[in-house]
Amino acid sequence: MKVLIDMNQSPRWVGVLIDASIEATHWATCGEKNAPDSGIMAYAGVNKYVVLTHGLDFGAILAATHGEKPSVV
Repeated sequence: MKVLIDMNQSPRWVGVLIDASIEATHWATCGEKNAPDSGIMAYAGVNKYVVLTHGLDFGAILAATHGEKPSVV
């Protein structure tokens, strides 16, 4: 499993997950800090990440795309 940690989560999650043998990266290391959630989801889909977030709108994005890979924004 690969976990992409959203900007609204602490970068400290990276260390916690890596210590648990889970590949993890924080969005700040791979994308624009002000990227829209749809862009983060597109990146996650293309790169096969699960997103760790506190954002409530990610569920709406998944519902709108029916879980299919969105195009990269």
